[in-house]
Amino acid sequence: MSQVKGWMTATETATRLGVKPATLYAYVSRGVLTRRRSPTGQSLFDPAEVDRLARRGRPRRRPAADELVISSRITALGEDRPFYRGRDALELSASQPFESVAEWLWTGSEEALARKPGVWSALAAGVEAGQAAQSGLPPDVLPLERLQVIVPALAATDPLRANLEPEAVLDVGRALIAGMVDSLPGPTVAAAIATRLWAKLGPTRPRSRLADALRTALVLVADHELAASTLAVRVAASVRADPYAVVMVGLGTMSGPLHGGASLGAESLLAEVDGASAREVIGLRLRRGERIPGYGHAVYRPTDARATTLLDRIRSLAGSHPVLATADAVLAEARRRRLPEPNIDFALAVLTRAAGMPIGSGEAIFAVARTAGWLAHAREEYEQRTRLRLRAVYTGPPPG
Repeated sequence: MSQVKGWMTATETATRLGVKPATLYAYVSRGVLTRRRSPTGQSLFDPAEVDRLARRGRPRRRPAADELVISSRITALGEDRPFYRGRDALELSASQPFESVAEWLWTGSEEALARKPGVWSALAAGVEAGQAAQSGLPPDVLPLERLQVIVPALAATDPLRANLEPEAVLDVGRALIAGMVDSLPGPTVAAAIATRLWAKLGPTRPRSRLADALRTALVLVADHELAASTLAVRVAASVRADPYAVVMVGLGTMSGPLHGGASLGAESLLAEVDGASAREVIGLRLRRGERIPGYGHAVYRPTDARATTLLDRIRSLAGSHPVLATADAVLAEARRRRLPEPNIDFALAVLTRAAGMPIGSGEAIFAVARTAGWLAHAREEYEQRTRLRLRAVYTGPPPG
């Protein structure tokens, strides 16, 4: 037992519940289990509550009136980070290729993380259609908006798109993600997805050092449990929309400024501070009642460890880059004003600015990465026999 008489340690609690420590802390973050701290900072748990949880089985927080609960084996949200099928996403981001993490999300097979992935191939006809679909777009169209045009073009050329069998969905997923990247303007290289995406978004040919920070970013944002776009994807998949259709749903939902589009606002903030003082820019935004983009997170409080991990990775690879001085000025001013800690969107913006990528590149990185998570959830939803049918609480005038 713990040093506080009668209370259980995290190790004892995890053993009693038959779960991994990562799962235990996911229960805490979702309100399934209550934790207290010892005077020395040790995590402690009430034995009576643990026993009730163990007897009940399949623990979950009691949903609020406006909350939908969906059982999933894919991602658990911990205190400051996600866990992909029980694996710490931060640890995976240290060295795993994005392709391996995507396969792990899709299948849960240990082999996905143990072997070196091959180069994913896009359908040649799909890339040709994807590039042609953009031919009439203005040159300043944002990368995310291009992806929203590319995906339906890819779908029209794939004979497997209506096959929802598990192995077929895997084949579609690899070709779809590769096709999204290869169809963007810029040079196409036969390499890992991170390197290929760098070649499309970066101003020069791929540089291995910062390109590895892009790989880190892709892994960190590959999935995030039932974020708004993922919920929309699962609803679409539950009525048997094909993988391309569910990705189109995800792209539309994530474009909102409170979701995947938040990095665009953070990029604009860094660009604005680059020519002025952080104190002046942030102060004026707050005076106007604006939210500071890239700060605070609905789940991770106080710290989004994905952000600190990616920022640390960027510093280790490009520590002298001027954009890091700008980022530090923003971070210092935000702390002076006691704003929330930065989130992954801020870190994505720092990466795209350090890499010299065009505005909106953070959204594109998010979209390519999150497609892996969307397809994992779609594949899981295809296994279910029932549709997701949400119900409204009617508050209008009486019927009739």
